[in-house]
Amino acid sequence: MLVVDDSALVRDILVRELSRDAQIEVVGAAPDPYIARDMIVELKPDVITLDIEMPRMDGLTFLRKLMRHFPLPVIVVSSLTQAGGEIAMEALESGAVEVMCKPGAAYTVGDMSVALIDKIKAAAQVKVTKRAETAETHRPSVARLSMTQTTNKVLAIGASTGGTEALASVLSALPANAPGTCVVQHMPEHFTRSFANRLNSLCAMEVKEAENGDTVSPGKVLIAPGNYHMLLKRSGAVYYVEVKSGPLVSRHRPSVDVLFKSVARFAGRNAVGVIMTGMGADGADGLLEMKKQGALTVAQDEASCVVFGMPKEAIERGAADHVVALNKIPAKVLQLAQS
Repeated sequence: MLVVDDSALVRDILVRELSRDAQIEVVGAAPDPYIARDMIVELKPDVITLDIEMPRMDGLTFLRKLMRHFPLPVIVVSSLTQAGGEIAMEALESGAVEVMCKPGAAYTVGDMSVALIDKIKAAAQVKVTKRAETAETHRPSVARLSMTQTTNKVLAIGASTGGTEALASVLSALPANAPGTCVVQHMPEHFTRSFANRLNSLCAMEVKEAENGDTVSPGKVLIAPGNYHMLLKRSGAVYYVEVKSGPLVSRHRPSVDVLFKSVARFAGRNAVGVIMTGMGADGADGLLEMKKQGALTVAQDEASCVVFGMPKEAIERGAADHVVALNKIPAKVLQLAQS
């Protein structure tokens, strides 16, 4: 059998515990699906255990590819697969023969080894057939690029006129372990770095002007640089940003719509979107796209806005799940991030 998990500690524990059983030969351990693919072709294991949140490609995407091209019994072992949960159901529908919920602390993974050994032995007897590719496989759907659920959420915020002080108010109220945050504030080139540095001095989170390839992780705020668009992307379960030039969108560069639409595409329901004070309509369509893809959305209310333009447009489009005052936004986004 083959163990596939991005945690070196989990791999070591599983290999050690599973190898104690005389009927199980662990032929290897892989840290991500790309290495696992090569090991599967070379070693031809009878069974694999598969994590879901991994770099470069998530486990569910790999599972679907495996079932189409190189089917074999797969036991999904992940902290996301609570019994009866949506991820567990999705794993089974994608071809897994069994799902197990990984303990919260990596060092306690060994506690599940007895049950896992039994499931591995049973899985080895299962005949898995190749799954035909379906129309859904090739459907250019926004939702297909996002995972159903991830451990870490993404917070996306857009603001314009009046936004510098509003952002300082919101971000300084968030704790050091708040969700990874991407911000578009309409601001000229060369000003955003100073703005990010100022926020960094006020906030418990780390705040920086975004650079191409920066990861989006808890405790970090990325500010889109002036004159560049910032897009969210995903590699496996790791979110990162792409910073690029391009035409004006909604009359702006950076554009809130560009950020929000990329968040809808790559994070979906794992995101919270916030549109704040500003003139015009930038971000309204993007926030609506986020809502359609399952994200939870917030608009700043009229009374607390310097300019009630962008939030008003979003509200009128039906894009905002919640309309709240500026001083209530931090608590609201933290609440939604736990949903």
